[in-house]
Amino acid sequence: MKKIRIFFKVLVIIIVLLAVAITVAVYRLKPEYSGSTKLKGLDHESTVYFDDYGVPHIYAASAKDAMISLGYVHAQDRLWQMELLRRIAPGRLSELFGNVTLKNDKFFAGLGIEEASADAIARLDTNSAAYKLSEAYLEGINQFIEKGPTPVEFYLLGIKKNRFELKDIYNIFGYMSFSFAMAQKTDPLLSEIQDKLGANYIKELGVEPDNMLTIIHNAKEKNQGYAEIASSIDEILQQSPVPPFIGSNSWVIGPAKTKNGKVIFANDPHIAFSQPSVWYEAHTNYPGYEIYGYYLAGVPFPLLGHNHCYAFGLTMFENDDIDFYREEDDSSNPNKYKTPSGWKEYEVKKKTIKVKNEKDVEITVKVSRHGPIVNDLIEGISQKEPLAMSWIYTHEPVRVLEAVYQISHASNMESFKQGVSLIAAPGLNVMYGDSSGNIGWWATGKLYKIGSAANRNFLLNGSEGKDDISTFLSFSENPSAVNPSWKYVYSANNQPDSIDGFLYPGYYVPEDRAKRIVGLLEPRNDWDSKAVASMITDVTSSVAPDIIRELIKVVDISKLTLDERKALSILKEWNGAYDLNRTAPTIYTKWVYRYLKNTFEDELGEKNFQRLLSTHLIKTAFEKQIKNEESVWWDDVNTPNVKETKQDILTRSLQESITALEKQLGGDIDTWTWNRVNTLEHQHPLGKVAALRKYFDVGPFPVMGGPEVINNMMSGFTNDGEYHVVAGPSTRRVIDFSDIESSMSVLPTGQSGNPFSSHYKDQASMYINGQFRKMKLNKEEIIKTSTRLLLKRAD
Repeated sequence: MKKIRIFFKVLVIIIVLLAVAITVAVYRLKPEYSGSTKLKGLDHESTVYFDDYGVPHIYAASAKDAMISLGYVHAQDRLWQMELLRRIAPGRLSELFGNVTLKNDKFFAGLGIEEASADAIARLDTNSAAYKLSEAYLEGINQFIEKGPTPVEFYLLGIKKNRFELKDIYNIFGYMSFSFAMAQKTDPLLSEIQDKLGANYIKELGVEPDNMLTIIHNAKEKNQGYAEIASSIDEILQQSPVPPFIGSNSWVIGPAKTKNGKVIFANDPHIAFSQPSVWYEAHTNYPGYEIYGYYLAGVPFPLLGHNHCYAFGLTMFENDDIDFYREEDDSSNPNKYKTPSGWKEYEVKKKTIKVKNEKDVEITVKVSRHGPIVNDLIEGISQKEPLAMSWIYTHEPVRVLEAVYQISHASNMESFKQGVSLIAAPGLNVMYGDSSGNIGWWATGKLYKIGSAANRNFLLNGSEGKDDISTFLSFSENPSAVNPSWKYVYSANNQPDSIDGFLYPGYYVPEDRAKRIVGLLEPRNDWDSKAVASMITDVTSSVAPDIIRELIKVVDISKLTLDERKALSILKEWNGAYDLNRTAPTIYTKWVYRYLKNTFEDELGEKNFQRLLSTHLIKTAFEKQIKNEESVWWDDVNTPNVKETKQDILTRSLQESITALEKQLGGDIDTWTWNRVNTLEHQHPLGKVAALRKYFDVGPFPVMGGPEVINNMMSGFTNDGEYHVVAGPSTRRVIDFSDIESSMSVLPTGQSGNPFSSHYKDQASMYINGQFRKMKLNKEEIIKTSTRLLLKRAD
């Protein structure tokens, strides 16, 4: 008995000691939001106030001191995210995750981003402010690496901390730029569909731009296997541990349309959800300069921001800046390919990918005059004809760092525009508003024409030269609008107005969000920040009710059960709002999926149908196709003795939808509410390990909104009727120049990427409920609501 008591006493002591050890370890791993620390390189002491949501407000004596301070505090909250981002473009994820990320590494290592980064650094003026401040920012990161606590992810994965360099910043920009593009998912797939099914089927997918849609007004050979390439690249992007960029909304309302006669700016870039959140907020202030910015991990200058004088943000242009070329190999020498001037040797690059706990993997990349041969970069591709990927980002000088510096340090609208003009890729819609009442938007990107009339949505001829780039447009020809007569500017990734007499090719989304934005903005002239905040969380589709009318009008009512008829009645009364307590969104989304499946899958096959669903193309195509009574797609090719009609397909699709929903959600239609099927979970890369999920992931939550509404919650169509939201607003910002210090924002989870920080997920509930918090600029208010960290000179 005595031995048992001793045993339990020892056990209690061990448990207590273990609990104390864990508590101490957790405390030591937390970000430092108060106290003081010494940093090398500072000329004077800097003060950092962390507000009630963990946003640092940096007050420094100089630009260099501010950037060292920013790098340090950014790293203490986001070093793990920085580490992931810098590894993607050079193909170094497998050093952390083993062979599960080998496909990603092979692909990205061969794209040429590393080489473009090296070229950009060689061109960069080392006397420029962009260079000097970037180096100061890196110095701040590296000092945290040297003296700060190691993030828990580094311990779990056995990662050794290494210094950050300028090339890491450029490689992060390179990954960001590639994730904006859509051609890699679309062009090879379209070419295979055309080769297999013919022009009539392609025509009905609406590949050509349509100038009848709601557009952003400008104030001026047969082969199969291509689709495997599109699918593989999409899979690589989706499986990346860092989220791709997808879409966005932004609108800037001129003084004549606001209650207080000042500009109101709104922006919510759409990016795949992840944990940590994409953006890191920081307010930097030193003599002669102030910015409240949104930073990518490892990037020294903000891509979104504002101060007392101006605000800026971005959406994706969705222009076509990637083309695929069919190259022709020399039958007697596979190291040569045909060019307009004869046979030429491929440039051959050898690269080594290090894989955790395995042997290094050597890859060989062949590069033509157009770009890398992507067949060599993707495993398991049956397509033998070499396809070269021509990407503007790697062909033109990369000046994104200088551009973002200039944009975030502009003295007026003209100097802001000069910064925008430096971006060759990616294509962005850069939005602007200022305290003087100016509003504007400019499309970035090096736009061009090819020599032939070939459609760039398909694979181009690489050997003859006729499809090569023939003309680059000047930046002055890019779509833009400055202080337009209609008193507002906006972008929702939709088709911009004509450029040089033609609609520029791209992968634009349907007019749903654009139509809703214009419909709300146009009639009102009394906008205030509260109304704009309500608008940015709007969940109503202006297009869905029209589609429902098209679906319903041909359905054979005589074949429907009582429940199926009740479902139609619910849809008839629906205004298109994706509210959590409504049943109509659940029925509508399921019906649209069954219609798409029954219409397109028989011709395309299961794999290509799923590939089509992953593109923007299907979003625009079905709105046209569904109105065409004589569409070639209606007939089911698997029933050769029967020719199906629009009525047959839509009636059958409705019946299948109701049957599936009854099985999934029960027999009571009134309980099929949107909150039961539409959920959001912010996933951390380590959350894929079941035992770690509850510690690193945030959610899941039922979430309002849906596809292509302003509060754009993207999940894709699924057979099981469960919609796991994967992308949406990465922040929501409302900036009112009549009360700039009360401007509002929210992040999807929180400011910190450290799971032990109180700011890891303190905004998650606010975000899903459409709430906001203040972006503080008033120093007195900041001091009252903040903790203070003093950064002192080390010497």
